[in-house]
Amino acid sequence: MGSNGKSIPLLGFGTAEYPLGNTENFKEIVLHAIELGYRHFDMAASHRAEKPLGEAIANALELVLNLQLEYLDLYLVHWPIRLRPEVEIQPKEEDMLPFEMESVSKGMEECVKLDLARCIGVSNFSCKKLDKLLATAKIPPVVNQISSSIA
Repeated sequence: MGSNGKSIPLLGFGTAEYPLGNTENFKEIVLHAIELGYRHFDMAASHRAEKPLGEAIANALELVLNLQLEYLDLYLVHWPIRLRPEVEIQPKEEDMLPFEMESVSKGMEECVKLDLARCIGVSNFSCKKLDKLLATAKIPPVVNQISSSIA
């Protein structure tokens, strides 16, 4: 149970496919994951899987309930970094820009207020960054997802 009283799935399904942007059979893989019970999908923009993931979820909902996705259960910041727009993955130090934690947090909180997201969270935040976020957050994150590849 999250700090806001709402529950989210504990186990997530990663969507990074290497090389990035390789979405061959992606929709079928996601549909199979949904059939197996996955409901938590990692959808970082750098994975380039947003469109096929959305299509797979829409197909699953159409098959089961004929509904459209009106909100996200969990919306999270995947990494506490900001990159130049043209940079994809494995950035160099010169590709990094200052991370605007307060404005990002306010934008995510607005998504909750507008009922576009039930919960907000962060990923790969250090204790120091998490403390900084909690000092200004009006709606605290319900999760700090840590990638098993870096833990």
